[in-house]
Amino acid sequence: MSENGHYGIAERKARWRAFLDMEQPPSHVFFIAYDPEPIERPWPWPDLKQERIEYAWRMYEREMARMEWLRDDYIPHLNPYTGTEIFAESFGCQVHRADDNMPFALPLIHEAREVAALRVPELSSTPLALLFEIGDELRRRAGPEAVMKLVDIQTPMDIAALIWDKNSFYIAMRETPEAVKELAAKVMELLVTFQDEWFRRYGSEFIAHFPSYYMPSGFTLSEDEVGSVSASMFDEFFMPELVELSERYGGLGIHCCANARHQWANFKRIPNLRLLNLVQPQETLLEAWSYFADHVPQMHNLSGPGPAWMWPDQYPPNARVVIQATAETRDEALELSDKLWAACGRT
Repeated sequence: MSENGHYGIAERKARWRAFLDMEQPPSHVFFIAYDPEPIERPWPWPDLKQERIEYAWRMYEREMARMEWLRDDYIPHLNPYTGTEIFAESFGCQVHRADDNMPFALPLIHEAREVAALRVPELSSTPLALLFEIGDELRRRAGPEAVMKLVDIQTPMDIAALIWDKNSFYIAMRETPEAVKELAAKVMELLVTFQDEWFRRYGSEFIAHFPSYYMPSGFTLSEDEVGSVSASMFDEFFMPELVELSERYGGLGIHCCANARHQWANFKRIPNLRLLNLVQPQETLLEAWSYFADHVPQMHNLSGPGPAWMWPDQYPPNARVVIQATAETRDEALELSDKLWAACGRT
C-alpha cells in the first residue's frame, strides 16, 4: 500500500500541496500522535553531535515504519534539531546550557553604540557549520529523497532581541531605532546566507521548524516579539523583513506563541503567507479559525473540542486546518485514522 496507495509519501505530499494551495477547494490534513515507546532525546549541545545524529536517525526509521500501517498526513523526515540560540551564538553570544533544559543565548549587546562594532561572521567559522555536518550525515544515510526539517529559526528582529538585552532593546526601538534596524540587518545577512546554503544542500521542500508541517517550497520561522509591540511598530520593524524573506523564498509559514491578537490584521498583510500556527487558548483559536479562514491554512496548538472526528464540522466552511489528534494504543490510532479519513471527505 505504501508504494502506490494512500499511505505513501508521494500521496501525502500531494494532499499537502492541495491543502496549501488557496486556488484549490478547501480541505484538511491530519496527524495522529502515537508514540508508545518514546526515544530519549539528547540535548542539542555541540559535544553531542553523534548522539544527535543517532537520535534523529532512529526517529526517521520509526516514522518510516509507522507510515506502513497508519494512514494520515505525517511525512517522515530528518530532524537536525536545535534550540533558539544558534544565530545569536554565531554573533558571539554566550549560551547557557542547563542539564535539564534547552540551551538559550545570553545577551551580548546592551546599548546602541555597541551595534556598529558587531561583524557579520563567515558562515563556516560559526557554530552553524555543525548543523551542516549533522544534516549531511543524515542525508547520506537516508538518500537524496529524504525530507529535511529546518532548524529553529526566528525572524531577524526576534534574533536581534536575543542578542540585545531586552531590558534596553524595546526602549531602543523607540529611542535609537536605526541601531535596532542595523542589528536586524546584520542578522538578516547571516540568516539568508545560512538558509540559501541549507536549501542548496537539501532541496527546497522541507518540514517546518515548528510545528512539523510539510512545505513544498518557501520558508518558515517564529515571530514572537510582535506580541510586545504595537501594530505600527510591527509595520516599521517587522513587516519589511517578512516581506523580504517571503519574496526571496516564495512564501512564509509563521509560528507565533505570543499574545498577539492585535497583530492579526498585520499577519494578513504578509505577502504569500502559506500557513499560520498560533499557540493560544481555545477561545482565541475559535476566533482565529474564522478570522483567517479565507486567507491562510491554519495549524494551531489545539484542533477542537470533543472527539477528533467531529472537528472538521466545527470549522468555518472555507477553513483549511491541520488536525492533530492523539492515540494511546495502536488500535485507537487505526480507529482515529479511519474516522478522520472519512470526516475529511476522503474515499
